[in-house]
Amino acid sequence: MESIVHRTAEVNGIKMHVAEKGEGPVVLFLHGFPELWYSWRHQILALSSLGYRAVAPDLRGYGDTEAPPSITSYTIFHLVGDVVALIDSLGVDKVFLVAHDWGAIIGWLLCMFRPDRIKAYVCLSVPFRPYIARDPKLRPVDAFRAAYGDDYYVSRFQEPGKMEAEMEQVGIPYVFKNILTSRQTGPPILPKGEYGTGFNPNTPDTLPSWLSEEDLAYYVTKFQKTGFTGGLNYYRNLDVNWELLAPWTGVGISNVPVKFITGDVDLVYTSPGVKDYIHGYFKQDVPNLEEVVVQEGVGHFNNQEAAQDVSNHIYEFIKKYFIRSHM
Repeated sequence: MESIVHRTAEVNGIKMHVAEKGEGPVVLFLHGFPELWYSWRHQILALSSLGYRAVAPDLRGYGDTEAPPSITSYTIFHLVGDVVALIDSLGVDKVFLVAHDWGAIIGWLLCMFRPDRIKAYVCLSVPFRPYIARDPKLRPVDAFRAAYGDDYYVSRFQEPGKMEAEMEQVGIPYVFKNILTSRQTGPPILPKGEYGTGFNPNTPDTLPSWLSEEDLAYYVTKFQKTGFTGGLNYYRNLDVNWELLAPWTGVGISNVPVKFITGDVDLVYTSPGVKDYIHGYFKQDVPNLEEVVVQEGVGHFNNQEAAQDVSNHIYEFIKKYFIRSHM
């Protein structure tokens, strides 16, 4: 990892930490919760060796990027605005986009708002709908209450400091080991009243082969410094985002070619209704969806768990559009 260059970019009123390697067309990677640029370490090395400039920031509120104190500084407009400004700072008009989890949500909105900046999009885990669509009859707060109960969504996630305190009580090393190694399918539901066993009631004593002690230590060290508030503030703006996205109700992703990759035991893919959507109406909302890849036996963090396979899929997809642009 010593060959990866680290720098700070001034974007959208904050200082953003950026990791990058290589020369050539830019491939921009956006991480999810609770992750960092480091989640893309394998893809950075792989794509940079194949003639691309791989760029991965710590998103707003994460790692070595600034974390504004106000919850209202984490709306989807702030998050997408950060990425547009980052692209500007790279000195290019367009990038190949690769994103996972919350990064995927930002990626979908980036494709909706600024398709002129995206050559092609490889999305991991989180499809375009129903997660970011604006249902005129159901606000996110009501959907979460129906699925998880009022205590889970309103008190534990929306109340500043509540979930952070529960995570701190069990310790950051446990939180990461618990989340990253989870094989539990379906939506994560934490035990009522405490973080407890978190997302994974069967946390293993040893790490899986794809996650080393060194990897775990990197995450732990960074989050011991920053805490989880920045990332949790993304969730605390779900209702605000619902309101802000009203002008785009019913608008799909029509101007960007897309490839979607997920694992068959991903907690999103196995949540009620999602699998049917991905293999059904997804193509209607994203007409330029060219391929859906379902990785057998792979969980939510597929960019790390099945790193080489994901890197190969990214390369095979984006090289088509690189070749076309030079024909």
